[in-house]
Amino acid sequence: MPVSWTFADVKRNAPGVILIIAVFAAVFAMDPHKWANDASPIRSVQPINATVKSVQLDHGRGIYLVSVEDGSSFLVEDERPHLIGAHANIELVTRENGSTFYRFAN
Repeated sequence: MPVSWTFADVKRNAPGVILIIAVFAAVFAMDPHKWANDASPIRSVQPINATVKSVQLDHGRGIYLVSVEDGSSFLVEDERPHLIGAHANIELVTRENGSTFYRFAN
């Protein structure tokens, strides 16, 4: 089945093509830091003692609110269950590019 293209056809479809390209470019540009952070090697791991305060379950993984001795709190994701009110060993992980995040110790 031969397909014939005319300049009028291309002109008529140009706005849609430009919109689709712009959407893909925006999605790609929104999260390059996550990809760069995941590729950056870990520089240091600092252990922290904390207490689990609450949990929000989200598709089989928990998002835990934990607090440390100085009174500060932060969120940590994990697929393993942790009891509310229990002591937890948390790690502050620093990557070579300077990004930091918290995780439960293995």
